[in-house]
Amino acid sequence: MSEQARADRYIRIRRQLEREFAKTADVTARMATAAALLHHKMPHFFWTGFYLLRGGELIVGPYQGSLACLVLRPQHSGVCWACVDRAEPVLVADVHAFPGHIACDSRSRSEVVVPLRDRAGAVVGVFDIDSDQPGAFDAIDQDGLVAVADMIHGFAAATDSRS
Repeated sequence: MSEQARADRYIRIRRQLEREFAKTADVTARMATAAALLHHKMPHFFWTGFYLLRGGELIVGPYQGSLACLVLRPQHSGVCWACVDRAEPVLVADVHAFPGHIACDSRSRSEVVVPLRDRAGAVVGVFDIDSDQPGAFDAIDQDGLVAVADMIHGFAAATDSRS
């Protein structure tokens, strides 16, 4: 899929999620819907889901794909924890070269993780996407996923005018 086709697909997905999210403010329902829609609309997604900060740990939330790690340990290790600790997206072309990578499924080869923020902007978890292909993600994916993650708690609507 070309870069433009992928960017356009993210716009269409975001619009579809806006319509779905208008039906409920429930965060779990929104996470489940976003994970399912993206997982089935983006052919390079192998695992699509959320990890939530609970009691100082990253606990699995709604997801699509193979069986996930229930808790990401050790703490402050791996791609998802790097995203939490930096409070910014992390794009990894080769997860096996990432220091401290936590392998929930050895078939994962590349990953993009973006912060999940509450309405006040605090990081409360991550939106984690894996691919079974190396170098599968780029800035188009990262930007598209940030926009979706910001919609979960209504953060985007509270902070900017993205459509």
